[in-house]
Amino acid sequence: MREKDFDIKNPKMKFQKTERVPPEGYECANDFFEDMYMDKDMIWMGQNTNHLHDDTIADAMIDAIREKTFCRYPAPEGFSELKQLILDDLGFEGLEVLLTSGATESLYLCMQALLEPEDNVILSDPGYFIIGDFASRFAGEVRYVPIYFDENDYKLTPDLLRENMDENTRMVILIDPLNPLGSSYTEEELKEFAKIAKENDLYLLHDVTYKDFAREHFLVENFAPGQTLTIYSFSKIFGMAGLRIGGVISSKPIVDAIKNAVVNDLGVNIISQYGAIAGLKSKPAWFEDMRQTCFENQRLINEMIEPIDGVFLPVYPSDANMMVIDLSGAGINPKDMSNYLIEKKLFTREGEYTSEDFGDRYLRISFSIPTEEIKVFCEEFPKAVEALRK
Repeated sequence: MREKDFDIKNPKMKFQKTERVPPEGYECANDFFEDMYMDKDMIWMGQNTNHLHDDTIADAMIDAIREKTFCRYPAPEGFSELKQLILDDLGFEGLEVLLTSGATESLYLCMQALLEPEDNVILSDPGYFIIGDFASRFAGEVRYVPIYFDENDYKLTPDLLRENMDENTRMVILIDPLNPLGSSYTEEELKEFAKIAKENDLYLLHDVTYKDFAREHFLVENFAPGQTLTIYSFSKIFGMAGLRIGGVISSKPIVDAIKNAVVNDLGVNIISQYGAIAGLKSKPAWFEDMRQTCFENQRLINEMIEPIDGVFLPVYPSDANMMVIDLSGAGINPKDMSNYLIEKKLFTREGEYTSEDFGDRYLRISFSIPTEEIKVFCEEFPKAVEALRK
């Protein structure tokens, strides 16, 4: 049967998603990312992934594969040992852990389970817009609060929350440290957010994906128990981005409501769970050395950036494993910079997918990679600025 002999259905898109615009020469974003992934010579600074681990986590997963553990379905809610290790890592007691296929699934389930059409949600711009995409499917409105300003330290503040919330605000998203800027919250700021949440019956969604890269970090669950959802990821500090494992931690009533929205009733990837257990058990052995490497890497980047006219780091030091480089003073389009650096085998990201209002100002780079690769970036970036400067 030929195509013209029947009608092809064209269903309308039910949801809005932040568009991933492919670079010139690519038909779709997936083709671009596949090319980046397959290029073994590419220095990976574009997706906040961690390339500093030894073989401890990998060996645990290889052993699990050799034992053919994947032939059986896992416990549908995950290994009890893993869930307890997560609670221990956070210093929590008496809370529930729901394991998911990456922290992204946790974010989706929280929105689906807890938001109603009459609700609105507060999220910063810049921010991790996938969360906003999910929230928009279930809430009536996502309010993106502009935060790309020095006067509020490039983050959502309690005062900004008060200015932008109303009686229909149901959830506040605190990405802490913030993707893409690397800004983070003080203990006093989190206590103030907790006070607002208690006074206004809000959920606080605390995405702590990058917490272990921070110089100092606090957990809002300790100040707003029963109203906080802590989002936990193995993708970053544990270097397990491709293995898709994460979770959400909260009180039992909240987690029970989220479980009611679960589609993946047959459990989280069994091999990933073995890797996650090994990562948490071995963490004391590698944690501080990895942090020190990241601190040194961003110091080298800052040292390189400081003398370049028209270019600056809005947040330094960063409390994540990424930062943004503002190019606006040099008249450089971040897309042009990203494309230029790819030709030099340096994969970075323009800002447009993390900010509608400010994404044309900055390039985002991650630095949890070997220091020798950071030195390559520090050599090539000033050349790129001079080549592209207007």
